[in-house]
Amino acid sequence: MKKKSLSVLSVLVIMAMLAACAPAATVAPAATVAPAATVAPAATVAPAATVAPTAKPEKQLVIASVVKGISYNWFQRLETGIKQFGIDNNVKTFMEGPSQVDSAAQVGIIEDLIAQGVDGICNVPYGVPENEPATKKAMDAGIVVVGHEAATAKGGTMNYSVEAFDNKSYGEEMMKEMATRMGGKGKYIQFVGSLTNASHNEWTDAAKAYQEKNYPDMKFAGKFDSKEDAEVSYNTLKDLLKTNPDIKGVQGSSGNDVVGAGRAVEEAGLADSTTVIGTSIPSMTSKLLTTGAVDLIMAWDPALAGYACNKVIYKIIKGEPITDGMDLGVPGFEKIKLITGVNGLPVIYGSAWLKMDAKNMDQYKF
Repeated sequence: MKKKSLSVLSVLVIMAMLAACAPAATVAPAATVAPAATVAPAATVAPAATVAPTAKPEKQLVIASVVKGISYNWFQRLETGIKQFGIDNNVKTFMEGPSQVDSAAQVGIIEDLIAQGVDGICNVPYGVPENEPATKKAMDAGIVVVGHEAATAKGGTMNYSVEAFDNKSYGEEMMKEMATRMGGKGKYIQFVGSLTNASHNEWTDAAKAYQEKNYPDMKFAGKFDSKEDAEVSYNTLKDLLKTNPDIKGVQGSSGNDVVGAGRAVEEAGLADSTTVIGTSIPSMTSKLLTTGAVDLIMAWDPALAGYACNKVIYKIIKGEPITDGMDLGVPGFEKIKLITGVNGLPVIYGSAWLKMDAKNMDQYKF
């Protein structure tokens, strides 16, 4: 029994020894873990659209008008046209001038406007020669200068002058009207706002030449400077009538000439025997037209002239040509004449004169 037990024990020991020496069971490797899915990079954000810089608003043009005197109805009416042009074209427009006519004061105003750097100047000179150095200086500074009532200015002192009509024809027409009322006979005198005013002297010289050629029984008795002042024309004619009671006709040039002359004629009781004709507007002469102290006024609408002057300046600044026969888009200036003036200045003529008397003056509200 012991031997058998030992044998069994021996077997068990051998088996245990064999088990200890056997290699460990191979452990299957852990399943390979798939790498995490590659995350797509975030979508590239497009850069914000480049915003075009805001265009700078176009600089507003500035056009100034320098007139003989700002206190007169005539130029106050001209100002309405200047302002309307500014509204219609988005242009800064304004009017300046002395309170009373004064060439030196006009020159000073033009000098100030040059310093301000305005884009254009419409100049209605009291005396053309006196204003020429200043307007030339403005042109040299790059400012467009257009005159009105300045047809005799020298070339190079302005770009153009804008006139409501041909001055020679206007003066002749005025003489025809005066001669008809005088019966082609008798003495007459003339007033000009200034002895150096271009337009006034063109009108009166043309009228006198027409009279000498067509009405030999009429006699020229003198030309007088009214200084654009009704009191001056009143006192001048009042004194003349004392020494020359046979004066039968008066031709006025400035808007105030017939106002003063009509008053002198009315006070002298000569309304029925003395003819007074001249350039003026109804707001200044309606009472005298009604009484007959003034027989007829001729004019153009200053508002339209102011508008046309600014329109020409605007076109030049914009590089638009001014051509003979063109339409400026202003009544009376639908088919302009472009003529070289006596001193080489290009002159633009419209055909815009009006005739007003007691019968039709109410049609013209200016």
